[in-house]
Amino acid sequence: MTTPVRDADLDEKPVPAGSVLAIRGGRPLRGRVDVKGAKNIATKAMVASLLGETTSILRDVPDISDVAVVKSLLEVHGVGVTEGDEPGSLVLDPSAVESAHYEEIDAHAGASRIPILFCGPLLHRLGQAFIPDLGGCRIGDRPIDFHLDALRKFGAVVEKQPSGIRLSAPNGLKGANIHLPYPSVGATEQVLLTAVRAKGTTELRNAAIEPEIMDLIAVLQKMGAIISYEPNRVILIEGVEHLRGYDHRNIFDRNEAASWACAALATDGEIFVGGAKQQEMLTFLNVFRKAGGWFDVQEDGILFRRDGELKPVIVETDVHPGFMTDWQQPLIVALTQANGRSIVHETVYENRFGFTAALVKMGADIVVHPHGLQDGPRRVPRRELEQAAVITGPTALHAADIVVPDLRGGYSHVIAALTAEGESRVSGVDILSRGYEKFLDKLSALGADFDVVR
Repeated sequence: MTTPVRDADLDEKPVPAGSVLAIRGGRPLRGRVDVKGAKNIATKAMVASLLGETTSILRDVPDISDVAVVKSLLEVHGVGVTEGDEPGSLVLDPSAVESAHYEEIDAHAGASRIPILFCGPLLHRLGQAFIPDLGGCRIGDRPIDFHLDALRKFGAVVEKQPSGIRLSAPNGLKGANIHLPYPSVGATEQVLLTAVRAKGTTELRNAAIEPEIMDLIAVLQKMGAIISYEPNRVILIEGVEHLRGYDHRNIFDRNEAASWACAALATDGEIFVGGAKQQEMLTFLNVFRKAGGWFDVQEDGILFRRDGELKPVIVETDVHPGFMTDWQQPLIVALTQANGRSIVHETVYENRFGFTAALVKMGADIVVHPHGLQDGPRRVPRRELEQAAVITGPTALHAADIVVPDLRGGYSHVIAALTAEGESRVSGVDILSRGYEKFLDKLSALGADFDVVR
């Protein structure tokens, strides 16, 4: 027999592994949630602490499982990680860094793809690094070839083994000229974390320029790195011999902020997202307004709600400053309630519309075109992997039993269940702990009606 877990049992804990959310939808979400630092900078700044010769302090660190994974991996390599002088801060002491056995790395990495970013710092500190088979959300091909090609250009020797990949730098790492075939965020982070202590100058072309990348550059500059960026996605890094620790406060999580904004849109609610900033969300806010949303930018956050009837939109995902791929999934839930036909062109990942099958099961009218759509003017050039989703609304959503496929898709499933009439059962929700801090507490604060069933 299943046992409901009451809200009091969930306070400040992650979503329990293997649990199912029994969600009774049909009521607007109203209230305030606060977002901390972005997981896409917090985890990378933690890795950067390996490069310093003194202790680093990182602030506004979200309490999510991805952070826990990086903490464990740092500790396996001898980095001391303790709580700082304020809630949500970490003190990272790299003075005792040492190599770790691949079995330890594999055990702590789990499904995370973070270990690949340890390579550059570990090659500088120890002359060697190991990464196990990499996991992550199953949203399409996410090859590490960009990372390995860049590391080879720095002078790393890459040896593929049955258990993973071993890297060494017998002659040290040297600056390189690198042109990424695609402005990959992960590969850009790899180059930055490797180039700052490589001998000579590195020129990186076609780099990602997301706000989280700029924040990582700020972290590295605080440590003593010399980094400049030019127009047309060019970043120049002059290698230095020594780096010190940093004291840094992460930028807010714009992905989580956009998720809650879409929840307000879908459920016809009103949500104030504390900590959200306008500048990093300009592109999202434009689409939000076009879709019939209303927002009020305040000093300590942004208030989101509908502004009358929802309207159809055409969206093309792209790298920054375009519309983020992580934003389209929760937006699609809201677009099922818009009056007309919306189109979302996914140009970043080739398999990110799998979550829409559950929405169709709940009554949504969504047709996925696996090879994209050829017609209509486009701002983003077509890519071979491109897909398109055509959403026709409004359609009443009804309850269903659904399984979470990935982080952002899983959040979208929960919001769809909160929009639908009746009781839905959503399983696999523990993956939400990877990117949403105190997710169940926030749902409760917004008036969601649910139980966690084990």
